[in-house]
Amino acid sequence: MPSKLTITVMLGGPSAEREVSLRTGAAVAAALRANGNTVHELDPQGPGQWTLPAGTEVVFLALHGTYGEDGTVQRELDAIKMPYTGCDPEASRLAFDKVLTKKKCVAQGVPTAKSVTFNSALAPWPDGWETPVVLKPVRQGSSVGLQFVDSPAEFSSKLAESLKFDSEVLMEERIFGRETTVGILAGRALPVVEVRPKQGTYDYQNKYTAGATEYFCPAEFDAATTARIQDAARGAFNAIGGRDYARVDVMVRANGDPVVLEVNTLPGMTATSLLPKAAAAAGLSYNQLCQMMVDLARQRSN
Repeated sequence: MPSKLTITVMLGGPSAEREVSLRTGAAVAAALRANGNTVHELDPQGPGQWTLPAGTEVVFLALHGTYGEDGTVQRELDAIKMPYTGCDPEASRLAFDKVLTKKKCVAQGVPTAKSVTFNSALAPWPDGWETPVVLKPVRQGSSVGLQFVDSPAEFSSKLAESLKFDSEVLMEERIFGRETTVGILAGRALPVVEVRPKQGTYDYQNKYTAGATEYFCPAEFDAATTARIQDAARGAFNAIGGRDYARVDVMVRANGDPVVLEVNTLPGMTATSLLPKAAAAAGLSYNQLCQMMVDLARQRSN
């Protein structure tokens, strides 16, 4: 067992995902304390508006969304040479921007959905497109601002709604099939998790309401399809230059073709979160997973 560490868990923060981050951070802090570490909790209000507690040896990033997941806090921690969990600033910046992620995936041959971007609520319905489609703020997570469009008549109002959360919105063909996610940990793909909301879609409410969604892990795919899903996820992780861990969301069409939706570099670590479920299926307890994330960061600094 590695020596006990003094760890600061950064949680909360200024983003639209603050509440989820507070839950993630509280759970992580409890796990790391149970492992025998000394743990501080720090709620940064934004760039430059924090000071690490004395004696901090490593930072566990439990932040989500803007500032925490877009490379900003990562650059701040690099500047003071403090090791931290997860991806570096550039991989974080790329993964947080759905358009940049898509470009990297396309360049590497990773399957993604057909898409177009908008930056004005006055944009007309694009030529050559048919509904249904999905609208997503380019730089948000946790399904914040997600809109489903079932007819062109709904397009303008839903685009305006989605633009409330970012200056740019990505429109993708809506892919029907099975919704999965793949955790990547220390370079390996964890067992596939299938997500089945009991009602509606896997939106913010269904993500964070206990009992609203069913999870199957390992997901019931044949071995060849499982391998293709995991390969697509690993491909996306490598395309953005990921390190240590992430979670990649993948839709699986009826014919078994995987389609990468996005890469989450600081995935949720709450009681309902998907990465801990995948790690458990691979034989890692929640406490072991949290400690491994810290140890990966420490090994890098050594």
